[in-house]
Amino acid sequence: MGIVSPGFHGRRRGGDVKLPPGQYRTDDFPVLSAGPTPRLSTETWEFTITTETGVVHEWNRAEFLALPSETPTVDIHCVTKWSKFGTNWRGVSVDTLMADVETTADFVLAHSYDGYTTNLPLADLLDGQAWIAYEFDGDRLAPEHGGPARLLVPHLYFWKSAKWVHNLELTVENEPGFWEASGYHDYGDPWREQRYQGD
Repeated sequence: MGIVSPGFHGRRRGGDVKLPPGQYRTDDFPVLSAGPTPRLSTETWEFTITTETGVVHEWNRAEFLALPSETPTVDIHCVTKWSKFGTNWRGVSVDTLMADVETTADFVLAHSYDGYTTNLPLADLLDGQAWIAYEFDGDRLAPEHGGPARLLVPHLYFWKSAKWVHNLELTVENEPGFWEASGYHDYGDPWREQRYQGD
């Protein structure tokens, strides 16, 4: 498992082209959510990974913060067409969290404290591609941006980076999440403009 350098910018395609098709650049960080921001205690926040056989791996906040952290700098892209370049985060790589997890699953259903879910291929969370992030720009991650912690998967549209995340459920079958069941694309690659089913 490699450590991600501060200069890491996620997947890039097409040489120096940084802006995916149909996107515009913003320096703001718009707040978009499927519902109201839940009121969560930072101190009682917990994170779990549940395997397809029901084995649960869990960390309380103190245990989670004691894990090796990384500080990726990545570009993020929202399905509502904004892109924000060079965002700075601190979090724990999903590779670190999966190190002692035995699984044959190919998919993940990420669960948030507010009931939100989103599905991803497990392969897209490994090999330095995803984190459970708890800081943004050197400060605790604000609740409106997903604090105490959110999934961070910068190479996919940002609805895949579930806010207020508390569980990664490993699954054998691909199960659609909240937006996917409502017509959003199952995968969500911004470079292919995979916004909705059929794109």
